[in-house]
Amino acid sequence: MYVPPTTEPATSGSSTIVLFHSVCGLRPAVHAAADRLRAAGHEVIVPDLFDGRTADSVGDGMEIKEEIGKETLLRRAVTAAAPYSDRGLVYAGFSFGGAVAQNLALADEKARGLLLMHGTSDIAEDATADDLPVQLHVADPDPFEPHDWLTAWYLQMQRAGADVEIYRYPGAGHLFTDPDLSDHDEEAAETAWRTALGFLETL
Repeated sequence: MYVPPTTEPATSGSSTIVLFHSVCGLRPAVHAAADRLRAAGHEVIVPDLFDGRTADSVGDGMEIKEEIGKETLLRRAVTAAAPYSDRGLVYAGFSFGGAVAQNLALADEKARGLLLMHGTSDIAEDATADDLPVQLHVADPDPFEPHDWLTAWYLQMQRAGADVEIYRYPGAGHLFTDPDLSDHDEEAAETAWRTALGFLETL
């Protein structure tokens, strides 16, 4: 169920955030998101896992993802995050990028938080995430994140020890934070960002 934010974000906290793009690649909306996070006082690293390639739809982006391959993409993500890992990173991402962020966060004992926009990933049975703060923002319904999947994901994250919040946005499209895509929902996007900024300030 969607839960609206109750307070405006504070300005005192700051984090080093690695922000991963969706299957549509490193589009202007990702840079805009990074700028929003920087304006709130955070350091933001924005890897380009697709090496400059972008797509205007999830379908076209999936083709790029499959062409590059899962192992190569994961290696690129790890390489991008590794130089900063000693700081205690916050991992964040959009859709596919959220899945990447989740995989890296659960493998990093120093991770300070996990912010997921539009996407999640499988969780290994033996995964541990002791007290890891996790926040997910997802459309409702979302064809890529159906309710049964999200319920199972939530329970698995809890079993792993994470502290999980899920915010759902009725009627929004899958990538509702990208203003240049047909999925965009301005009200949902602004609400999600206000809530996410508040979350980051608590880390």
